[in-house]
Amino acid sequence: MTSFGTFFLPGPTEVRADVLQSMTQPMIAHRGAAFESLFSELQTGLRELFRTTRPVYVSSSSATGLMEGAIRNAPAGPILSLVNGAFAERFADIARSCDREVRVLRVADGDIVSVAAVAQALAERWYAAVTVVHSETSTGALSDIAAVARAAHAHGAMILVDSVTGVGGAPVLTDAWDLDFIFTGSQKALALPPGLAFAVASERYLLQADSLSNRGRYFDVVEFEKAARKHQTPNTPAVSLLYATQVQLRAMLAEGIDARWARHEAMRVATERWAMERTAEGLLTGIAAAPGVRSPTVTALQLPARLRDSDVVPALARRGFTIGTGYGALVGSTVRVGHMGDHTVRGLAQCLDALTDTLKDALRTVS
Repeated sequence: MTSFGTFFLPGPTEVRADVLQSMTQPMIAHRGAAFESLFSELQTGLRELFRTTRPVYVSSSSATGLMEGAIRNAPAGPILSLVNGAFAERFADIARSCDREVRVLRVADGDIVSVAAVAQALAERWYAAVTVVHSETSTGALSDIAAVARAAHAHGAMILVDSVTGVGGAPVLTDAWDLDFIFTGSQKALALPPGLAFAVASERYLLQADSLSNRGRYFDVVEFEKAARKHQTPNTPAVSLLYATQVQLRAMLAEGIDARWARHEAMRVATERWAMERTAEGLLTGIAAAPGVRSPTVTALQLPARLRDSDVVPALARRGFTIGTGYGALVGSTVRVGHMGDHTVRGLAQCLDALTDTLKDALRTVS
């Protein structure tokens, strides 16, 4: 394993040694008192993280599982999908695979769908739900999910939110923003190993889900709700990952969720400033996400036309730092820096300094 502070992939993120070590604890019965005590403690931290008084569901799956669950438990009817990147496109594709009628409201990768465009689409016809990606990991664009939720509710639609690279790094106020279903994954801004997903459902979403006969079983929110109220999970959980979550949530609460959000915002600002300087020098051509809508957790950097991500990422790895290649429509033309989890501005600066040198060398090589 690399030393902490060198792994800046936009997921999975680097995991501290004490979090990994916690996973070596013995197994416990997942229907016993010890597990229920563990689950109860997790709920305290997770509710603060999501800023909710509702139960937070714990799923032993990737976040994609809860993305499908969001659709399967949503009210019957057409879906309006806001698409501004590869993961927003995945949300729409999953809705189609669940035999939903889907209308896509699409903008260029790096932009976000405006609230005015959402309101206009909702005024044209009724939709059961709106899907939106909070922090689009392929581009680093951050959508205003609070405003989208208000528009959806004003037109009788529910709001389904993918916040996989949002929760834990970007502000999320589940109750105050009246979000119907929001989910995230363990391996992003929470800085946990992959394998867990977390979600919150509003009471209105839960009540209508209970009336559906085809919502499936593994991601049935009604079963998650019943189990959570007994401090359990509906299916056998990944106990070792829950030990890791316990340690990490204690650390996150000690830091303070607001302080965590501020640290991520400081990393976004530092990355943006560095990128603008490198753009002025000709080492980059800019940032994929538009100004004013850039995520605090991931930045997609646009490479000069004569460079590919394959010229940069392996070379940077030889300097001891791991970042991501481009993704989706931006594959090849961008590299992605994941500045989330337990990273700091100081550690990020070391990565960006090494990336500066790597870009200079790569451009000399292709000249």
